[in-house]
Amino acid sequence: MIRLNFHTIVRWTSTLVKREDVHQRIIGSFPNDGMQMAFAYGSGVFKQTGQADMSKNMLDYIFVVDDAHKWHHQNIKMYPKHYSFLRFFGAKRIAKIQDNYGAGIYFNTLVQHEGTLIKYGVISTDRLVTDLLDWDTLYVSGRLHKPVKLLVIPTNKHLLSAMHINLQSAMHAALLLLPESFTEEELYTKITSLSYSGDFRMQFGEDKNKVSNIVKPNLPYFRQLYEKIIEGEKHVIWHKDESRLEQYPTHVSQFHHLNLLPKSVHVNMVVLRKRSGGLPDMEEIIRNLAHESHCDDYVTRSIQQIVTNSSWGQSIKTILTAGIVKSVRYSLKKVKKMLKGNKKK
Repeated sequence: MIRLNFHTIVRWTSTLVKREDVHQRIIGSFPNDGMQMAFAYGSGVFKQTGQADMSKNMLDYIFVVDDAHKWHHQNIKMYPKHYSFLRFFGAKRIAKIQDNYGAGIYFNTLVQHEGTLIKYGVISTDRLVTDLLDWDTLYVSGRLHKPVKLLVIPTNKHLLSAMHINLQSAMHAALLLLPESFTEEELYTKITSLSYSGDFRMQFGEDKNKVSNIVKPNLPYFRQLYEKIIEGEKHVIWHKDESRLEQYPTHVSQFHHLNLLPKSVHVNMVVLRKRSGGLPDMEEIIRNLAHESHCDDYVTRSIQQIVTNSSWGQSIKTILTAGIVKSVRYSLKKVKKMLKGNKKK
């Protein structure tokens, strides 16, 4: 398993883009003691449909740290102005806010750093591993369904394994939601859409074409990320030269995919089944759903509930972590981007 995970990491690091010197300079300026992983993501790193000039976009980073309290303590000393008023409560309180509210990540946004506008989030290694395995928030794990640019490569075996399992989980979920025949682009679009389904910001504040804009220009990077997983999935036939896939759903294949979904999806499926008067036992629910043609509806609604809860919690938390002024500025930038995307459509 670890060997496969290492290959996954290699594929991530092979998604090289411009601004290399900028990324390394920025990462090198932050406390590196206990930084288990760092990656850049978003429209400042990977081209999106409709973008004329990537260099004007804010750069987004996520730092995965072993000890959030210690890391924030060092970072506040170095860059107190990156933080809102919460810095006056100290690093210990910030670490608690990070871990106990929203999606378990603490963002400093609209920060002018090293001559560049950036946003960076901090999440603990343990919390990320949990999200990757269980999809308890599908927030950072959802970002890792898509190509990212790894800047600090992790060495933690549990994290490496969890990153690979997260990609496999995304594949299982997507296959349950796709028809018998579909293209590679449709597969990657469905995978990407998982972490946006149920996010209230997709209704107001995000470009409605966001998922398509992410996938279309980056198909080679998605293939690098999922190639080994597709090849290892026995319930899928991949016509690689045609960028087309086939599956023939049966109760056996559906049970296989349902059984390998993350814990939080299973928990939500139990809740939904109870509401409809079904059996509360998880194994029995999966067995029954595998024989039903509408099991995709249960999967969709279970994932949507995860995303809805975490997106609301993280958005409310951002008001505190960014401060009122930055929150308003950031929201206005999102709305402006949404209106621009809708106008093009």
